[in-house]
Amino acid sequence: MYQQMIFVNLVTADVPATRKFYSDLGYGINEQFSTDEVVSVMISDTIVAMFLSPAHYAQFTQKKIVDSRTSSETLLCLSAESREKVDELVEKAIAAGGTSHGATQDHGFMYGRAFDDLDGHTWEVMWMDPAAVQG
Repeated sequence: MYQQMIFVNLVTADVPATRKFYSDLGYGINEQFSTDEVVSVMISDTIVAMFLSPAHYAQFTQKKIVDSRTSSETLLCLSAESREKVDELVEKAIAAGGTSHGATQDHGFMYGRAFDDLDGHTWEVMWMDPAAVQG
């Protein structure tokens, strides 16, 4: 059965530092689609984050490229299999040079935290009790 994929394209000021940051979080790098100007980070089998240098990113858009350290371009949210996995990923991100973003969200059936990566992209990480989703 076909599984649709998503490729999230984001600007990075430093491709090598971004490669190291996401490798430190435990994500694989797809070398086939990575160069000095791009790093392809495998979040899962169906989610790929493509981090492009500003010059390379500009080849795909005529719009102004925002500085994600001062402007919000998008909020990205990843699911986690448990509260502990939420904390684990956010703590890894902080240890690798990212920063905590916002307050912890704890609604009992749903738990989440967020971090900003080296370029200021905000990644939310959330867990939701499967029983609460089944309705």
